[in-house]
Amino acid sequence: MRASFRLGRVAGVPVGVNWSVLVIFALIWWGLAANQFPRSYPDRPGALYVLSGLVAAVVFFLGLLAHEVSHAIVAKRNGLEVGGITLWLFGGVAELHGEAKDPGAELRIAGIGPLVSACIGLVFGAFAIILAQVGYRGLLLGVLAWLAGINILLAVFNALPAAPLDGGRLLRAGVWRWTGDRTKATVVASRAGWALGVLLIGLGLWQFFSGVGVGGLWLALIGWFLIGAASMEERQARMGSALRGVRVADVMTPQPQTASAEMTVADFVDNYLFAYRHSALPLIEDGRPIGLVTLDRVRGIPVDRRPATTLGEVACRADDLVLAQPDEQLNDLLPRLNQCADGRALVVTEDRLIGIVSPSDISRAVERNTLRDQPALSRR
Repeated sequence: MRASFRLGRVAGVPVGVNWSVLVIFALIWWGLAANQFPRSYPDRPGALYVLSGLVAAVVFFLGLLAHEVSHAIVAKRNGLEVGGITLWLFGGVAELHGEAKDPGAELRIAGIGPLVSACIGLVFGAFAIILAQVGYRGLLLGVLAWLAGINILLAVFNALPAAPLDGGRLLRAGVWRWTGDRTKATVVASRAGWALGVLLIGLGLWQFFSGVGVGGLWLALIGWFLIGAASMEERQARMGSALRGVRVADVMTPQPQTASAEMTVADFVDNYLFAYRHSALPLIEDGRPIGLVTLDRVRGIPVDRRPATTLGEVACRADDLVLAQPDEQLNDLLPRLNQCADGRALVVTEDRLIGIVSPSDISRAVERNTLRDQPALSRR
């Protein structure tokens, strides 16, 4: 999930927001200001409902951010790199590079998020109880009570033992410790996520057709997301198992065709694209990679603009390139391949380009190693 705009850094980690957050933010704000607060606390000024709904929605997302920051901090303390945190439609995600080194680290990284959300909910709940005990009945009580409930609900939901939820990570840590097999543990957690997704879709559709309202469709949408994410995690786990021990140098295409950033898009299409049948072309300067052009980026340039547009203008920039060393483990490279949205890595030695790794290279390696690991069939 990519950020549409950046908010800055928290605890040294870049924090961004995807545009889809605006949808859920608006729904929460409108639901509180137009329905829940007026129903629970009637006869207040309309502006007060709007302000209270806005404050509650903002604080809720700050709580989500605290949840993800806690994951990032604990991950960094356990030796993982954190690429950033992005808030989006279904909450937030901390982009971790690599895997936990052991089940204990997995448990700590996964468990801290629900714990932080639960603590936030308990703090708001305590303040709400204090206000209620002293006889206060204003809108502030409603805001605190809602924040307490939503954060505790967030903690409980995230603790469900199903990938990609934090509880799925906790389940994976337990199975991993029990079996000693990380891949098997990931598959178990992913299958649990798939089952939970099916359950939520069924429950959501039942609620919708029973007349409960659009909340049922939202529940079904969450279930659909869980199924997709869990299935992806299982595929990635099986791929990681197949590529265990494989180096970048074992799969890369050596000495790829290159070009200058000053070449026009029209020249690339006429003289390189069809002649060499490459879907990606590294741009170099004095032997150093400074960009990467792919067929998808070229297609986005109108035909009439191609003669006046250089490859450097449409390329994945040097700062966004995914660079790898030839002796690096391929599994360590895989989580970084989406940084430039082109799915490729340039292999360098002492800043000199020596190869390229493409999705096709990885697919061939997975297929080759999967066939190698299969039991030999007896011949008749």
